[in-house]
Amino acid sequence: MTLVLWIVSAGVLGWLFVKGETTPSADGRTAVLLAPAERDFILTEMRQLLRAVHGVVTGVSDTDQTRGHAQAAAAARSAGMKMAVDDNPTLMLKLPLPMKQLGMSVHRDFDELADAINAGTTSQDILQRLSAITTRCLACHETYQIKEG
Repeated sequence: MTLVLWIVSAGVLGWLFVKGETTPSADGRTAVLLAPAERDFILTEMRQLLRAVHGVVTGVSDTDQTRGHAQAAAAARSAGMKMAVDDNPTLMLKLPLPMKQLGMSVHRDFDELADAINAGTTSQDILQRLSAITTRCLACHETYQIKEG
């Protein structure tokens, strides 16, 4: 009996990990249902990511390349994996697996972008990498909607 309960529990957790707490949305996207505080947390994180994008673009556009690239690297690092460390495990269960994968890849790529900037990559490479990151931001926003539920 204990084994059956364990297997059922593991199956439910696995299903939740993949599907999250979602429902179809009226606009064709998948609505992710979160408590108000969880929704606020996710939206705050998205604004932090947008600030990082702004910091990278501002740094690359600086006429003093040394100063600008230092600013761009710091902005990119601020959105790296350290930003994802504080994510609540309960909240993470509510997010569908593809959304989690997109989010983690964005954080990882911001760290890689910061490393590349610190290694002396070109402004063009920085912008190409940033474009690849924001492509995933767009994919997520086109696929998911955060709702209280």
